[in-house]
Amino acid sequence: MLRTLLLGLGRAGAGLHLPVLARARATHPGLFAGRPVVGVDPGPRPVPGGGPPGPGADRLVVAESLQRARRHLDPAVTVVHLCTPPAVRGALLEEAAQLGYRRFVVEKPLAADRTALRRVLEVVDRHGLRVEVVSPWLHSALTDRLATLLATVGEVRSVTVTQDKARFRRSLTGGSHTHAFEVEVPHALGVLLRLLGDAEVREASWTDLRLGERVVPHMGGARLTLRHGGGAFGRVHCDLTSPVRRRRITVDAADGVRLVGHYPVAQDDDVARLDLWRDGRRTRELFEDDALHRCLVAAYHRFAGDDPPGAAGGLEVHARTVELLDDARRSAAGDALPPLPAPLSPEARHAG
Repeated sequence: MLRTLLLGLGRAGAGLHLPVLARARATHPGLFAGRPVVGVDPGPRPVPGGGPPGPGADRLVVAESLQRARRHLDPAVTVVHLCTPPAVRGALLEEAAQLGYRRFVVEKPLAADRTALRRVLEVVDRHGLRVEVVSPWLHSALTDRLATLLATVGEVRSVTVTQDKARFRRSLTGGSHTHAFEVEVPHALGVLLRLLGDAEVREASWTDLRLGERVVPHMGGARLTLRHGGGAFGRVHCDLTSPVRRRRITVDAADGVRLVGHYPVAQDDDVARLDLWRDGRRTRELFEDDALHRCLVAAYHRFAGDDPPGAAGGLEVHARTVELLDDARRSAAGDALPPLPAPLSPEARHAG
C-alpha cells in the first residue's frame, strides 16, 4: 500500500488533492496505506499548526521541509504530489528525487515553458522517475464517451472548448500563474490532443484582468486556435472574468452532427451532461463524473503495479501540451514561434 507526500499546501494541494485523497482512501483501502498524509509547504507562507482546514485535514501531518518529511516516509512506498507553481517544478523534482522518491503526481501544466520542460524531462530521465500529470479531463467519463462517439459521427470539422469562471481574487493577490493560458487551457489541450491528434498553434491572444484601477496583465482570459494533423480545428475560449462558470465542449462533424458536452463545474456536484444532435433529433446522457478522483486512483493503481498509461497517455501528451502552451504564449505576445522541438527520448515518452 502506498503513502502520500503532499508538496505544496495551497489551492491545488490542500484545496483539491487532500479532500480527493480522503475519499479515495475510503473507497480503495487496499491501495492507500492507513497512515496520515505528510505535507510540506515550500512557499513563503507555511501552513501553521496541524495543516489547513477542510476535508482530509485531520489526516495530514505537516513537516517543515522535504528532509524532515523523509523521516516519516519510506520513498519506496511513497507517492509525491507536486502541487507547486510550474516555474519551480524542476528544482523540487530534483530535490525530492535526490532523497530517493521515484513516484510523482505533478499538477498541470507539467512545466511553465519549453526551457523548464527540458529540465523536468532531464530529471525524469536521469533518476528514472515515474510521473503522472494531473489530468482530470483526460480521465473524465465525458471525454471517454466523446472519444467513443467520434468514431461514429463521420468527419470532425472542429472541436471548441469554452472555459469560463471568475478568478479575480486569486489573480489580484498574486497566485501562481503568470498568464491565462496556464489556468484552465491545459485541461482543454489534453482533450483536443486525445480527440484530434497532434496540432500546431494558428492564433492565440490574451486579455488583462481589470478591477477598478487594478490591472493584472494577461490574466483576464485567453483564446487559442489550433490546426490538427487531420485537418480539424481545435479552439479554446477562456474567460476568467465571467460571472458564470462554464466547462463546455462542442464537436461539429459532417452532415450537421453536433455533440455538446458539459463537464462538472463544482466540487460538490460531479454530474456531466452530453447532448447529441443527429438527423434533426437530440439525445441526452447524464452520468457521474468525479474526474479528479478517477485520475488520482488510476495513478496510484499504476504506481502499485506496472499498468500501462491508458487513455490519458504517458508524459508525451503532457509534454506536447506544454509546448503548445509555450507557442500560444509566444504568439499572444507577438513573438515568433520556435522551430519544431526535437523528439522526446524513449524514456521520457514512456515515463509514468
